[in-house]
Amino acid sequence: MANTSTIAAAPIAAKAAAKADAKPKRAPRITMATLNTIAKNLIPPVVVVIAFLVIWELLCSRPGAGLPPPSRVVTEAWDIIAHPFYDNGGTDKGLFWHISASIQRVALGFALATIVGILTGTLIGQSEWAMRGLDPIFQVLRTIPPLAWLPLSLAAFRDGQPSAIFVIFITSIWPIIINTAVGIRNIPQDYRNVAAVLRLNPLEFFAKIMLPSAAPYIFTGLRIGIGLSWLAIVAAEMLIGGVGIGFFIWDAWNSSHISEIIVALVYVGIIGFILDRFVAFVGTLVTRGTATA
Repeated sequence: MANTSTIAAAPIAAKAAAKADAKPKRAPRITMATLNTIAKNLIPPVVVVIAFLVIWELLCSRPGAGLPPPSRVVTEAWDIIAHPFYDNGGTDKGLFWHISASIQRVALGFALATIVGILTGTLIGQSEWAMRGLDPIFQVLRTIPPLAWLPLSLAAFRDGQPSAIFVIFITSIWPIIINTAVGIRNIPQDYRNVAAVLRLNPLEFFAKIMLPSAAPYIFTGLRIGIGLSWLAIVAAEMLIGGVGIGFFIWDAWNSSHISEIIVALVYVGIIGFILDRFVAFVGTLVTRGTATA
């Protein structure tokens, strides 16, 4: 019996000893190096923004100034700042809904431009004949301003929504095509030799050699394209009307609400910055994955 009780108590004693020896986990400590890094990245833009606001306040507080100072912008546009989610039907909506509608149009047009641009850029980069035939045409088309396409798209689609999406597509596709073609042409010859030795079919060569090798170039084009998309949609929505941040800015101008225009421009800049950083983040993940593959 004594031996049985000893054997039964052994696991309990072992668990108790393990708990006694286990040290409590400490929360990660913020080091001085981390604080210095945060300060170096945060303090300069904060100082510049504060200085800009102070100068703006001083210049626009004088009698006869054309633009309102920041203090007046916040006061006059406080309703749209504090209530971005209201929806009274029609175009009488908060800024959230206008920005959301614009982002949806940009997402669709940019997705189409990404697919067509990467495929076309791959064709141009891989085929000498396609490069000679299509590159001069693309170089001419890409110099056409985005809004110059709008009347043609309205005539073709007879609706504002697809017209705006087409303007985004035709504006953002050119840097994607050009950068993809450059990336494909810069694939090392050793990679092509390995693909020939392994006897990869065209689809495998595209997925395993072309895209990973050209990924940095492709995402450079995507970052330029997403910025152009956001610029194009704001301008297009000013003309096609409906719900969207461009229409909101144009409607505020017609109503002489300068403060609301300024607030909307701040939102436009922030959203454009977020879109650019998002594409850059995805590009970092993809290129890192291809580098380690």
